[in-house]
Amino acid sequence: MQTAEIHPRPQLTRDRWTDLCGPWAFAFDDDDIGLRDGWVERLDPFDRMITVPFPPESRASGIADPAPHPVVWYRRTFQVPAEAQRQRLLLHFGAVDYQTQVWVNGHLVARHEGGHTPFTADVTSALSDPAHDQVVVVRAEDRPDDLAQPRGKQDWEPKPHRIWYHRTTGIWQPVWLEPVADTHVVDIRWTPDLDRGLLGVQVKLNRPPGHPLRLRVRLSLRGVALADDTCTVERDELRRDIALEPAGLTMSRERLLWSPRYPNLVDATVTLEDGENIVDQVQSYAGLRSAGVANGRFLLNGRPYYPRLVLEQGYWPDSHLAAPSADALRHEVELIKSLGFNGVRIHQKVEDPRFLYWCDRLGLLVWGEMANAYVFSPLAVERLTREWLEVLRRDYSHPCIVTWVPLNESWGVPALERDPAQRDYVRALYHLTRALDPTRPVIGNDGWEHLASDVWGVHDYALDGDTLRERYGSAAAVERTLREIQPHYRTIVFPDYHRQGEPVMLTECGGISYAPAPGERWHGYGTVQTPEAFLAKYEELVSAILDCPTVSGFCYTQLTDTEQETNGLLSADRTPKLNPGAVREITVRASRAVPGEVLTNIQTAAEVTSFQAAGS
Repeated sequence: MQTAEIHPRPQLTRDRWTDLCGPWAFAFDDDDIGLRDGWVERLDPFDRMITVPFPPESRASGIADPAPHPVVWYRRTFQVPAEAQRQRLLLHFGAVDYQTQVWVNGHLVARHEGGHTPFTADVTSALSDPAHDQVVVVRAEDRPDDLAQPRGKQDWEPKPHRIWYHRTTGIWQPVWLEPVADTHVVDIRWTPDLDRGLLGVQVKLNRPPGHPLRLRVRLSLRGVALADDTCTVERDELRRDIALEPAGLTMSRERLLWSPRYPNLVDATVTLEDGENIVDQVQSYAGLRSAGVANGRFLLNGRPYYPRLVLEQGYWPDSHLAAPSADALRHEVELIKSLGFNGVRIHQKVEDPRFLYWCDRLGLLVWGEMANAYVFSPLAVERLTREWLEVLRRDYSHPCIVTWVPLNESWGVPALERDPAQRDYVRALYHLTRALDPTRPVIGNDGWEHLASDVWGVHDYALDGDTLRERYGSAAAVERTLREIQPHYRTIVFPDYHRQGEPVMLTECGGISYAPAPGERWHGYGTVQTPEAFLAKYEELVSAILDCPTVSGFCYTQLTDTEQETNGLLSADRTPKLNPGAVREITVRASRAVPGEVLTNIQTAAEVTSFQAAGS
């Protein structure tokens, strides 16, 4: 049993779960004969071992074969947990890229399409005698040449080129077992309402027809009770607004609300009761915070706030899109904060929920982005939309996520200026996202070619401060830049789309890298020769952005080197290229009075714990 480390699904946890990561039997199926030849029932095709959840392209997997392999198979055995012999048994997959089939003891128990989102199979009816080993087999299909597949920056060519990196095929997030009762909680969704002092909860249940049950929700903050709410449940879904107790409402904003400087989290225990019996009990958490835009500014908890983001691709040289360990995810958040950033823009990836947990826990804003396809077609539209809906459902309750970005730089809509269908698609994604989550700003297409967006994000890799001041130093300059100048040689805003108070942010900028050595594979936006020149250029660009009163936030490109894209503040192995303290001083320094919490003074989990214990 695994209970000590962070649960793979941190916002809906039970005490009992079994980690299935580790050694699995593995096989490539390049000729796609496994289904025809009955690999589900055979052992002999599995001719090697892989370490799950690392993709076979990576060194961490033990396979380290980056060549294209469109179909892969996994196999392992497990014992039925003793407590599950009288309950249901769920098999969870955090993410498998891209199309997946799962069998237990030869019975097909799950199909899923989508490389970044989770799925669950109830395997109870497929189990054999609990005294015997149970066999789980997984087939994953991930075709590199399928450009209608949402793939983000995974390269479709045999070797990485330009800004793309090695592929991540098959299982790349945790796999685990979880015993549950016949009636159990399936999902929890939290919606804070700061104006009315409420925390909305939506609970979905798996329950057979029967008599009403009771649902009890207990909320607390650092041991102080905020609510103890009980209601009757007669269906498989409940929505309820829970009023916070006066003890909570009389707390100062700093002690009650969630922000990067004060990452307060409300602990929740959700209990399902049948008479005097507890049917199911889960732990969760929420953050009391709001996110929005008004009058040209980003708002956090109703007040202007200046996002200082860094671009995060979440890619590791030894494990690719999979994190090398659970601790690495926490360390990544601590690294970002140590450099003075108060937020992160996840780029072309849907991040591991455990990363979002540490952003919630340690205090880091997150812009959540979808991994995009590269072509526009009915199939591409259907695939991305379906998976994006799963992303919104999975991550809705994380307080750290403050902005949604379904598309980036017109990826998957290459003829946006000329094709009305592609423009309708961008508008549809924007409005669909807003309909499903009206609590956060949405950028329909980040970077350029704006036609539906709550934030006008501009990607501008100008490499001298004077150019940035000239383009964004005044309201008139910004309007001219948006309408006439074309940073990155792209139209920023369509002629018939006009600002209505949306903030302007430089959502990609910088991109500084060292000059490449002779023969080195390299891609960057501008080069310097020494660490001293790097730091000076970083200071020049950040200071120039802060000098522009019309710019409401920025995202520096980028946190780490990624394959041949060597423009990170850190190397690919997370070694700092510059003194972190010097970078931090520049990042948080304001050459003018900018709104928001400029200094993010909590850096580590220990400091957060100390702050919460002190209550100040």
